[in-house]
Amino acid sequence: MKLAVVLVSPKTSGNVGAAARAMLNMGVDDLRLVAPRCDFKDSASRAMAVHAASLLDDARVFPTLAAAIQDRDVVVGTSARVRAELSPPQHPAQLRPLVRAAAAPALVFGPEESGLSNADLELCRHTLRVPTASYASLNLAQAVLLVCYEFVQAQEYASSSSESGPSESGETLTFPERKAALSSEMEGLYAHLREVMMQIGYTDAVRARHTLRLWRVALDRAALSSAESRLFRGLLRQVQWKIKTGTASAKPAPDNGTPQGRELE
Repeated sequence: MKLAVVLVSPKTSGNVGAAARAMLNMGVDDLRLVAPRCDFKDSASRAMAVHAASLLDDARVFPTLAAAIQDRDVVVGTSARVRAELSPPQHPAQLRPLVRAAAAPALVFGPEESGLSNADLELCRHTLRVPTASYASLNLAQAVLLVCYEFVQAQEYASSSSESGPSESGETLTFPERKAALSSEMEGLYAHLREVMMQIGYTDAVRARHTLRLWRVALDRAALSSAESRLFRGLLRQVQWKIKTGTASAKPAPDNGTPQGRELE
């Protein structure tokens, strides 16, 4: 597991430095920043980072969250509250085995004053909430430390038990080893799905965003593999081919993106 920590539009350099220190404490070294609003390598940041200054020097900066997570297969966003039209946040223990099974997971944290926006959380396949008392707001570095602890500990958790965890109903969830779809693959699928929904009149420009959010919730919950995302897009291409040709034939489209016999490899 190669865990990445993504900080979206951090405002205070000291918070970035403290977050880097928290990452070093937990053995995580892939720091990514999305449109930072501070000089994250300044003296205040380095003072808070202490021995984690190398993480600041090696940190990568991206213009958008989509760019920062395009190579990640499991993306977990953090939120202290339930958002309308989005899946409710889960307890870290529920997501622990899923992250453990991932090859390239990412943890995403929002700006200090507002947290992740709904648009940001749409890009995250899962949402996590750190259990707290009635006052739920955590300092950015505190949140990074706690969540990294939860998921780095997943390695020991998985080795001492099965790669499974409790669901909301208390039953056991098992996550077999599989190649999960990358964030870039899922975003390509969602863009393609929106295009087809518009073509067939399933939705319109006014309702498209809301409708696609509902589909995101359902498909993100399914945790599609890379092969399954290609299979889905093959179906969408077939629908578009039928629309274009206007035929009722069962003959497949010339290229549906899913070679026979390899759909679910």
